[in-house]
Amino acid sequence: MAGTVTPAGAAAPTGAGITAARVAVIGGGPGGLYAAALLKRLAPEREVTLWERNAPDDTFGFGVVLSDETLGGIESADADVHAALCREFVRWDDIDVVHRGTTLRSGGHGFAALGRRRLLEILHERCHGLGVRLRFRTEAPPAAELARTHDLVIAADGVHSRTREAHADHFRPVLTTHRCRYIWLSADFAFDAFRFEIAETEHGLMQLHGYPYRHDASTVIVEMREEVWRRAGLDRCDEEGTLAACGKYFADALGGRPLRSNLSAWTAFRTVVNERWHHGRTVLLGDAAHTAHFSIGSGTKLAVEDALALAQALERHPDVPGALAAYEAERRPAVASTQRAARASLEWFEDLAVHADQPPRRFAFNLLTRSRRVTHGNLRLRDPGFVASVEDEAGVPPGTPPMFTPFRLRGLTLRNRVVVSPMDMYSAVDGTPGDFHLVHLGARALGGAGLVMAEMVCVSERGRITPGCSGMYAPEHERAWSRITGFVHDQAPGTAIGLQLGHAGRKGSTRRMWEGIDQPLPDGNWPVVAPSALPYRPGVNQTPHALSVAEMTSIRDEFVRSAEAAARAGFDLLELHCAHGYLLSGFLSPLTNHRDDAYGGGLEGRLRYPLEVFDAVRAAWPADRPMTVRVSATDWADGGTTAEDAVAVARAFAGHGADALDVSTGQVVADERPAFGRSYQTPFADRIRHEVGIPVIAVGAISSWDDVNSLILAGRADLCALGRPHLYDPHWTLHAAAEQEYTGPGAVWAAPYRAGSRRPPTGRGA
Repeated sequence: MAGTVTPAGAAAPTGAGITAARVAVIGGGPGGLYAAALLKRLAPEREVTLWERNAPDDTFGFGVVLSDETLGGIESADADVHAALCREFVRWDDIDVVHRGTTLRSGGHGFAALGRRRLLEILHERCHGLGVRLRFRTEAPPAAELARTHDLVIAADGVHSRTREAHADHFRPVLTTHRCRYIWLSADFAFDAFRFEIAETEHGLMQLHGYPYRHDASTVIVEMREEVWRRAGLDRCDEEGTLAACGKYFADALGGRPLRSNLSAWTAFRTVVNERWHHGRTVLLGDAAHTAHFSIGSGTKLAVEDALALAQALERHPDVPGALAAYEAERRPAVASTQRAARASLEWFEDLAVHADQPPRRFAFNLLTRSRRVTHGNLRLRDPGFVASVEDEAGVPPGTPPMFTPFRLRGLTLRNRVVVSPMDMYSAVDGTPGDFHLVHLGARALGGAGLVMAEMVCVSERGRITPGCSGMYAPEHERAWSRITGFVHDQAPGTAIGLQLGHAGRKGSTRRMWEGIDQPLPDGNWPVVAPSALPYRPGVNQTPHALSVAEMTSIRDEFVRSAEAAARAGFDLLELHCAHGYLLSGFLSPLTNHRDDAYGGGLEGRLRYPLEVFDAVRAAWPADRPMTVRVSATDWADGGTTAEDAVAVARAFAGHGADALDVSTGQVVADERPAFGRSYQTPFADRIRHEVGIPVIAVGAISSWDDVNSLILAGRADLCALGRPHLYDPHWTLHAAAEQEYTGPGAVWAAPYRAGSRRPPTGRGA
């Protein structure tokens, strides 16, 4: 029979030609119910049975929020369910942010919500009407047992999925428990907006997330850090005590009205990620496969969208294995994107204290853009008046995008907030930059960025990463760099040029990037050095020589000589490279520094040598010119540098006179596990900026001018460094100005290029 597999010893499925003629669904939440209804509707002869251990009217939580995108998918797949939902929805457009007695409202957002119980009733009715067998108060047989008599088993059994745990060796789940406690409650009145409220108590910060789900009821979620929860004694409260305490902390929001519970319990959010979503005929759906924090309203949304995608895959593919592979391939990118946004939102609330002292409008803007999905640009479309008020509070001149406001570092004023990241070109000859560097850096200086950074310039021949790396250790290097800085200052006046100074350490003596990144040279290798004799990749890269104190002093002096030459060559800013596993970074990380002398051990010892180098270079660098430090704020590896360590490192450099911290992450050890995503490194910069009080440069997957505007206006960064966008378009900054119709002093076109300041017409004119 095409499209199905009849299990051995089982009755032959009915419905010839149907993919998955017999379907078992484990779990009667919205995702499982909707999947059952869709599959039965698409093939009425399909046999669909759903098991739910609870009674039909048992439900936990209160309101459910669905996006317009999700509703559009429901409408296309099942107009009857869509119509039933629309009759129940409460809709609103506004978000209120309440902090320190100030309420700020932002409009134009568009929400639709209904009670979770009513949602389940609608889906129950639809399943009954279509002929789905619903078995309530019945524990489902194990998925492996069901798979022997069914073509498809859908495990929609929630965040604590027994199916996932029974086959953990195949699904390979990773479960991460987070640092806040929260509880789902309700109130017998309807908020007139989505409400975020912060309570500053004697125990610490608490937050309320509230929204209406009926004309007379609202969901109220109370959340706080674990330690605040314990200090407040909420870990010892019974249900009545919890309701009373939360009602007291948020009395203004509730207007003195009581809170209600529904078997509610304090819990810590758990992020679920699975390496695989299907195993044989069994597939995970909804929270069993993935979770995303409630602060972006995504749990039910993701489960319903999973059901839609699974049903479509089964329609398109004639066999279950092909359908499940297609389902997973289609949903994974969307789910991963949502989980990244949810993780950013979750961590923003976990670190709420970092932002609490911001001015009220900036705080509200920061909260609204916390997930990086809502940006300056689309928030301005939704509510231009709100964004204008935030910009006014921040001192942004009218008609000026935040990215085109000036910024001062010591004696240097940058005309905008855009930095061209230092990008190794591997095109020097014996350390000397040539015409390629002149054109590369000159073009980007003409492109409008406030600061153009040269690649990491090495302090010695043996301090290079590759034979193509540039240096500042010979007279010809200084002359060549002087030619480049002279071009920038003469032809792109107002653009600053900086030099990043570093030593490769154990990551030296390797091939150029396009020949094999971090791979040793086929011949002509030079010896490498490090704080400890630990190779970057054992068995691949050479084992470095562990530096003696005398050798460290000699290298420190090389940094000083290179800094003096950089000053004579005309650089406006100098950055000390203490990131990415290079020499100074190697001292900072406990994974690469195993020394037992004064330069190892705890963080104070590991900081000692980088600070000694910084002090010596700062003393040699002109007093009116700024000096920054690039750090890796996390090693993305167990036992490595943590975000807390990064704050301490930043505080130490700030105390020694650093003018800004350039906050990157990783590349310290080969077995790192980075959490890549849009602007994924900016939370580390944000935390350092607010906890240390030092300006920061944010880097990492910042690709749009909208991202830059958002980060600057939210106060998460002072400058934004972009690399790949400037490789794609040397005039990225000026084009960003043109696209925003900005023509002020923050974006100046060189006279020969002014004719290109407007986008060329396309197509044939009238």
